[in-house]
Amino acid sequence: MADSKQTNISVPGTNRSRFAEVTKAENVGRSLMRILTYFAKEKWLVISMLGVVVFGTLCGVFAPSLQSKAIDIIAGSAEGSLFRALLLMISVYLLHCGSQLLQGIISAQLSQRIVSSMRVQLFDKVITLPVRFLDTHSHGDIMSRMTNDIENISTTVSQSLPSFFSGILTIIGTVAIMLWYCWQLALLSFATVILTLIATKILSKNVRKYSRKRQALLGQLNGTVEEMISGYRTVVAYNHQTLTAEEFCKTSDQLTKAGIRTDILSGVMGPIMNCISNIGFVIIAAFGGYFAINGLISVGVISAFIVYAKQFSRPINEIAQVYGQLQTAIAGAERLFSILDEESEDLSGDDIVSDSNYSVTFSNVDFAYDPGYPVIRNFSLTVPAGKKVALVGATGSGKTTIVNLLMRLYDINGGDILIGNQSIHDISRIALRKKVSIVLQDTFLFEDSIKNNLLYANAQASQEALDEAIRMCRIKDMIDAMPMGADSILSPSGSNISQGQRQLLAIARAFVADPKILILDEATSNVDTRTEKVIQNAMQSIMQNRTSIVIAHRLSTIRDADLIIVMDKGQIVENGSHEQLLSQKGKYYELYMTQYAGFAT
Repeated sequence: MADSKQTNISVPGTNRSRFAEVTKAENVGRSLMRILTYFAKEKWLVISMLGVVVFGTLCGVFAPSLQSKAIDIIAGSAEGSLFRALLLMISVYLLHCGSQLLQGIISAQLSQRIVSSMRVQLFDKVITLPVRFLDTHSHGDIMSRMTNDIENISTTVSQSLPSFFSGILTIIGTVAIMLWYCWQLALLSFATVILTLIATKILSKNVRKYSRKRQALLGQLNGTVEEMISGYRTVVAYNHQTLTAEEFCKTSDQLTKAGIRTDILSGVMGPIMNCISNIGFVIIAAFGGYFAINGLISVGVISAFIVYAKQFSRPINEIAQVYGQLQTAIAGAERLFSILDEESEDLSGDDIVSDSNYSVTFSNVDFAYDPGYPVIRNFSLTVPAGKKVALVGATGSGKTTIVNLLMRLYDINGGDILIGNQSIHDISRIALRKKVSIVLQDTFLFEDSIKNNLLYANAQASQEALDEAIRMCRIKDMIDAMPMGADSILSPSGSNISQGQRQLLAIARAFVADPKILILDEATSNVDTRTEKVIQNAMQSIMQNRTSIVIAHRLSTIRDADLIIVMDKGQIVENGSHEQLLSQKGKYYELYMTQYAGFAT
């Protein structure tokens, strides 16, 4: 996967330096060509913007010539109507202002259409990526690509590109007219360009050095703040407020020093450029006066040269600045393309045969998250249709991995998994997941109404089915106690209700989905004993006549299972009923006695 060398993160409320750290792409040419495909879809806007840029630049280049003509008429060195010359000059300047306004409107539309297309494509891609990709990549980094990187592209398209094209045309037009008026004075004026380039190179090198340090420290500071807020209860519980504050202040002081140096060097750039510009004016005034005395040029030409000299130096600085922004935008686009180029989850396959009995069979399954480090070894198990099978074992024994393989969140490395007599690899992931519901240990609820959360897995469910799920899962009293009943909006992740209530809602959501296969992954591990009993009763209701796989640490929740599987290091070490396993006095007996007889762990 191609990736940029460095992520450039914009922080709201901070001013970007003219020479902020430039993020470079790995393959500029390839990324640029892909960016151009988005411009091709908006070709009429692009053509309109270029037309306006060319027209506005021509007006800007032509206007000083009209000013020169008016001054020469006033000085008596040229003939013509002063009123007409002034009227024409004002008209050209107004057209130039109007073209800049229109240029801003068109470029804003163009940038928003392009980034909207990119944003939609990226989001569509992210929701089709395999779980493995999201498990192995930073979620913050993916969000950064959808926000900061796209925002960089938007800014570049709306501001930098028009400035880039306008700057090039302005330089070409200005140089041509200055050489046409007086090539000697033009060459003398261009000498200041060398000073500008030298000053820019020296200052930019130092600014980028401290900008790089500032960006790194800013990321570290933001990480400290995020970590402190997320783990605030832990910080307070262990009296680490003072230590955390000291670490924050230390990083903040370093950031302040780096920021001061960066801002000082950046702030010096303006005065230095003005000084060089003033040197240029002195050169034009001195040599222009000499040339005017000797009849080579007129007074009006001197005034035009002063305007052209300023007009000439401005786009050079802008292009230098725009170049860095273009590099950053291309690098950001490359980061987007690296995700777009990832292989989407394979959704091909057949539907589950209508006469399937929905038994689940694991046949000699092998799996490893990382090659060479197997998690599941030669795992074979049959879960009869309509029966309840429990998986128990120490943490890391592979219980949840079995569920991930059944859901095809990951694909097995060897063996096969069957639904009835049909391999899940012949079944599309969409069809498979329509028949399977899962209730996880860490329940996730959306910031939406209770009703919409319950309908999330089956939007077409009837009101009768919804009421039945609420009744069976014993959450009617909880819903009635909410301000707006089932239409009450849950806080993010359901934080305005208890953990047990969230688990009950998750079980009810699975009930509404009406699955053929039900998976309960430690659904009661985070609740108290009384709430656990309520959840157990709800689970018993939903598991009736369904093929069920239950993962549990609390053995009290699976005593009535038809079959209990004891796992260790990715293999089955024991199986049988609760009584049979206790009588064997093996792994299950040890787990049970540890929980209920006070044995040391």
